[in-house]
Amino acid sequence: MMKVFADRLFDVVVKHKRDIAANWAKDVRKNTKTPSYHDYTQDQCISFAVDFYENFTNLYFEPKPYAGQEEYFTKYAERRFQEGTPLHEALHALIMMRRHLWLFADMQVVFTSPLDSYQAIEAITKTMRIFDFAIYLISGKYEELLKAKK
Repeated sequence: MMKVFADRLFDVVVKHKRDIAANWAKDVRKNTKTPSYHDYTQDQCISFAVDFYENFTNLYFEPKPYAGQEEYFTKYAERRFQEGTPLHEALHALIMMRRHLWLFADMQVVFTSPLDSYQAIEAITKTMRIFDFAIYLISGKYEELLKAKK
């Protein structure tokens, strides 16, 4: 049952990833908490977010997602670190991606019944676990890269 809802949710994400990414790019480029992203072009930011949404969808449905999450979010941390993005901004940009994912799904009326609402809570909970683990991995990788730089 949960899989049916998640399939619908991520079907919307896959079909509209560029729209979601464009909304995120617009916001991240003007947000006062993400000044490092202000210098990127809209297209660069869209590319960052499309990559994220494609990978997030795959990670969501992995039966044993931790290895894939570790690989993807470690690379995310390395890229942002090499670009000079401060850790707190890289994490806030990620949080904004999560927010845009759910805002878009909500606008698409993916949640239409009480059962959908229950399943949405389940999907949100799983999404939060992935993002929590991402924050753990990204902050650990940043710390490792900072130590290596000294």
